[in-house]
Amino acid sequence: MLFSWEEVHWVLLDLDGTLLDKHFDDYFWETLVPEEFARRHGLSAAAARHEVFARYQRQEGTLNWTDIDFWSEELGLDIPALKESIRHLIEVHPEVEEFLQFLRGLGKKVVLVTNAHWRVLNLKMEQTGLVGYFDQVVSSFDLGAPKEELACWQVLQQRIAFQPEHTLLVDDNAEVLAAARRYGIRYLFFKGMSSSQLAPGGHPDFPVLMNFRELM
Repeated sequence: MLFSWEEVHWVLLDLDGTLLDKHFDDYFWETLVPEEFARRHGLSAAAARHEVFARYQRQEGTLNWTDIDFWSEELGLDIPALKESIRHLIEVHPEVEEFLQFLRGLGKKVVLVTNAHWRVLNLKMEQTGLVGYFDQVVSSFDLGAPKEELACWQVLQQRIAFQPEHTLLVDDNAEVLAAARRYGIRYLFFKGMSSSQLAPGGHPDFPVLMNFRELM
């Protein structure tokens, strides 16, 4: 996508997989949680993984998907404590801080918009030190709907008064980008490199961004 930065007044950025290496979350939910669930409930690794993943699937696309209080009760595990135990795996993608500094130099309004629960968001901001780069930090839990739903963007606009036609959004979730496009957000980029442990991906409907240097 070719565009002029003069036309962009607002930059909305996702957190997990976009600014941060998604390996932390993938390892947590796909490996650590099933292992702890197996240990707690006396199940085999395969049975625990099957049960946990089935429960995940039922909540995908809802606020429960990233609600650590919900999952603590649903799985009988102390999810916040487990996340704290592997906080050392929280990593910022290469060139992210350089890009955030670049946006500051251009005088853009920069807003972190994430589906992450506030307790997880605070942990990740403490670990990475990124919070000072943002004009505002917004969790979908503040908005009453996940980013995959149009209602999220409607409430967000009421809160921060961004202009969709002058807004750029980067996210590694194509469903989020599709909802933002329906709402009228003009400049949309799919983050193709979400995890350092996985091959980069593409998407037929959105321009693909492998690293932030491509926007600088």
